[in-house]
Order: sequence, then structure tokens, then C-alpha cells
Amino acid sequence: MLVSPLGPADGPDVRAMPDGRLWLIRDTYAAETAWAPRHTGKALRLARLGATNADLGAIRADAEAQAARKAGDHDRAGRHEELATSYRALSECYRQRETVFAQAMADRQQWEHATAGSRRLAVAADAELRRRHPDHVIEPLRSAEPAPSSGNGRDDLTMGPGKDIDDVAAWISALATQHQSFREKLEERQGLQIPSEDPDWADLGEAFPAWRALGQDAILQPPRPQITPSTRILQPAAQHDMELEATD
Repeated sequence: MLVSPLGPADGPDVRAMPDGRLWLIRDTYAAETAWAPRHTGKALRLARLGATNADLGAIRADAEAQAARKAGDHDRAGRHEELATSYRALSECYRQRETVFAQAMADRQQWEHATAGSRRLAVAADAELRRRHPDHVIEPLRSAEPAPSSGNGRDDLTMGPGKDIDDVAAWISALATQHQSFREKLEERQGLQIPSEDPDWADLGEAFPAWRALGQDAILQPPRPQITPSTRILQPAAQHDMELEATD
């Protein structure tokens, strides 16, 4: 007697699908990851840190300028006032970068949410194919996400005198363009149906199926235990009910 393996408790059940359908679903993994926005979490953190440090520098320079004016050293006060102005301009530049990086991260999170179901479905199809064909050499699933930009290290993102920021500026400009392309792609994919390879089967469904989240309860659950109240609780409760009836 053959026993069919249990389906996954936290994802789609693809056991009944034919091989051709599974291969088609598996191949969607590359397409779904290819339009992923860049992960700019590190750059966002460095931009916020740079803005904070620039704000502190401006505060210190203003304090130094005020102290120099009180001491009658107007030349020194002028230098610190100029320095404070430079720090404020630097902070503004960091804030502009922060806005772009934060938008990129918001797009990234939206992409992760929108493609979570389809990516999990592709992983489930890959696992089922490997279970059915243990002797076949199947290449591992690989993400087609864009490679990380080379200009996202601390040295590259830290602005200062004599720093060449052309590469970072080009990257930030590319992120702004990416945002527009991502919005257009997202609108295009809403409600998109994945066609079936087999004409006898219906479409595979929406490109973004709403599978349940990880960590859900298992399919089979033990019955809830019957908890019998203690007699020390039942007796006072019964006595209370009798007293209420007597007063009515």
C-alpha cells in the first residue's frame, strides 16, 4: 500500500500537479526575483548617521562662533560660522539621500510582500520535483536580483572635503529611476494570471497568491482538553445562584 506524503502545513500543496506544471512554476522564481528593488538598508543607516553627525557638527560650530564673538575674536567667529553653514548643507545633502534610500527600502518591502506567495510556490515546486526525481541533477534555485552596487560602503557614502561623489550620485539617480519602474511593474503585475503549460489545466492563478504566513498551526490538531472546574469553584458559584434566586 502506497502512502502519500503529507502536504506542507505552512505552504501550498503541489503534490497533485504534473511535472510540466511544476517546472513552469519553478521557473517563475527567476522572473519574480529579477524585478526586486535593491536592498539599501546599509546605505540608509549610513545616510541617517551622516545627517546626525552633520547636525551635531553644526551645533558645535555655532557654539564655537558664539564663544569667539563674546571673546572679541571676530575672525575665529567668522570661520566657525562658515563651518556651521557647511555642516548644515552637508546635513541637507544626507537627508536628501536618506529620502531616496528610504523609498528604495519601502519598495523592497512591498516587493517582498507582493511576491512572497509566488516565490514560496516556486520553492514548493522545486522541492516536489526533487522528491519525485531524486536521481536527476536539478540546478538549485538562484535569485536573479540585481547585484549590489559597489558604491554603498561606509567610505563611499561618507561625504567630506575632497571626496568624489560622482559614482554615488549616479547610483542615487538610478535608485530614483528604479522607483518609477518598480511602481509601473507592480501595477502591471496586479491580477496577472500565470498560464498553464497543460491546456487541460486551468491557469496557475495570480502571480501573487496570498498563501498563509509561515508559523501557522499544523493541519492536524489534537482535540482541546476538557477542563472540569474544581468543586471548590462550583460550590460557591451554585450558592451564589441560589442567593440570587431567593432575592428575586
